[in-house]
Amino acid sequence: MSHPAIAIASSDAPSGSAEPRLVARIRDDAEAIEVAHKLAVELAREASERDRERRLPWAELERYVRSGLWGITVPKEYGGAGVSNVTLAQVTAIIAEADGSLGQIPQNHFYAVEIIRVNGSDAQKRFYFDRVLQGDRFGNALAEIGTKNSAERKTRLSKDDTKDGDGYRINGRKFYATGALYADWVPTSAIDDDGVQQLALVPRDAEGLSIVDDWSGFGQRTTGSGSAIFDNVRVSADAVLGFQASFDRPTTVGPLAQILHAAIDLGIARAAYKDLIRFVSTRSRPWIDSGVERAGDDPLTIREVGDLTVQLHAAEALVDRAGLKVDLAAVNPTADTVAAASIAVAESRVLTNNVSLAAGSKLFELAGTQSTLAENNLDRHWRNARTHTLHDPVRWKYHAIGNYYLNDKKPPRHGAI
Repeated sequence: MSHPAIAIASSDAPSGSAEPRLVARIRDDAEAIEVAHKLAVELAREASERDRERRLPWAELERYVRSGLWGITVPKEYGGAGVSNVTLAQVTAIIAEADGSLGQIPQNHFYAVEIIRVNGSDAQKRFYFDRVLQGDRFGNALAEIGTKNSAERKTRLSKDDTKDGDGYRINGRKFYATGALYADWVPTSAIDDDGVQQLALVPRDAEGLSIVDDWSGFGQRTTGSGSAIFDNVRVSADAVLGFQASFDRPTTVGPLAQILHAAIDLGIARAAYKDLIRFVSTRSRPWIDSGVERAGDDPLTIREVGDLTVQLHAAEALVDRAGLKVDLAAVNPTADTVAAASIAVAESRVLTNNVSLAAGSKLFELAGTQSTLAENNLDRHWRNARTHTLHDPVRWKYHAIGNYYLNDKKPPRHGAI
């Protein structure tokens, strides 16, 4: 299928767009799924080598952006495909199956697009959505370490007090800044002079902004989830929009963020499952007491594969169900619809969390000792799952789900349920 494309002059593009981009314009959900499947074949080819060598995927990200997939959530009225959240989750899972890190890198990009959709002015929507459709990437500078909990922020957004100041200055340090290393814009959460958390869309090449590639996690190794340091970084007033406002009222910002995490775990689980099937079918030996010639005919192995398959298919169904709930809440964001969406997403996250870890572990249990050889690099699936599933604790999702159904208690609106 051919795709209309838009050329971008490099002089018009923010830092990070070193050459003109020809970006496809995806028109609908079906096309988004089709493009994702085709791209995933390319991205999977050297995924193991990129992980083993911690080779940052600059070229792969360019192909990913030029495919048009980073623009699929831009609303139709602003020129995008405005795909459903079901489709967004499916696309994310498809890419994460090919490469878990590449599946995660745009998570905060889509998160920023959603915040702009929910909280941005019409002028902000027109400007930033146009940039996204032309291939600009959002990263993130949200989380911090050294705070009393994961929600606390110390980074400050202060009025610019210089004589020509008509904007703000940002000072602080962020970590887990997934995608910022590769970004054109770095959406940054900061506390303003009134103590309210805002989101500032900072150009990647802004003076005083340093992105440090110091991510050393044993999984998701090429996500670029390191530090972002803000030393009196200036940002214009029209590049600031509400962040805390996304949770002070019912919106789909939180459920959207979480369904993307579920989709990433689902993709990682699929990759581990696929390698399990391949290895057991072609290289593993049956246990001596099984009385069979092939590992794939071992009845206990067959039983374990059956159990894992059910878990995987159940997780897929819950992610689709959650996407439908988020779509309903996006059209009619009330306290009830957003709570229902959040709980449905939490249910999907429980299963995707569990099956991604189970698949990465069962791979070795059933494939046998050969599968642990370093040249296979099959441990990347478990490492990716274990690292990504720590984003927020699944034990609290069980609590939110139980409290909702048993006591009719709506979950908290902070984006991590």
